[in-house]
Amino acid sequence: MLLSSFFSLRITDVIDMLFVAYLLYQLYTLTKDTIAINIFIAIFAMYVFWLLVKAFNMELTSSILQQVFSIGSIALVVLFQPEIRRFLVSLGARYRTQKWFRIDKLFASENDARTEIRIKSITLACIHMSETKTGALIVITRATPLDMYGETGDIIDAGTSSRLLENIFFKNSPLHDGACIIVKDRIYAARCILPVSENRSLPANLGLRHRSALGVTEHTDALAVIVSEETGRISVADHGIIHENVPKNELTQMLERLLKNE
Repeated sequence: MLLSSFFSLRITDVIDMLFVAYLLYQLYTLTKDTIAINIFIAIFAMYVFWLLVKAFNMELTSSILQQVFSIGSIALVVLFQPEIRRFLVSLGARYRTQKWFRIDKLFASENDARTEIRIKSITLACIHMSETKTGALIVITRATPLDMYGETGDIIDAGTSSRLLENIFFKNSPLHDGACIIVKDRIYAARCILPVSENRSLPANLGLRHRSALGVTEHTDALAVIVSEETGRISVADHGIIHENVPKNELTQMLERLLKNE
């Protein structure tokens, strides 16, 4: 009978199992280095306990736990809101970068020129600020709008240039504290507040500027360039991963590679 049930397995059952496995894997990757993993483990333990209670026919405890789980589904959406948002953003960004036809491809030459000017300006500014150990955090917008973060700072809406970026992050400038957000070929805002990464596995030497860069790249598909005020080293954060101590002569190539499919 077991053998016959095995051969009666439909292709839709296989797809169903693969889909559930994929969702569980994505859930794990999104929560493995955050506080949410503890919540997930606690919920799983409660669910196993509920199954044991039902198996032993403990009706009162089973009914209480059942009510907790029915109400807890709403609480889960609230608790895992950052992780759900990050998952949906990553799916949307992946779809956008892999589409065969995009309207902006009709203006590819113009976009390429803008990207080249922007990368050169950012690279030149970061190299100069690295030599003077001027701390900086530059966020480059991709598909996800960053208006909600831009509104926490001062709207500039000026063309991207290395001199303007260096003036923004000059130590005596009122705009130097916070992040600078760039949209296409324009500096959208400065002195912006970003979400700090909750990744508990980050090394202790990473300061608030690096953690903010990781935070915004975890919640959105943006790219962040950081200049350390203590060491002058340049780092690049992308999709929740930070590339530390990027050589100055390789910064342009890295930005071009990471932004080619924006």
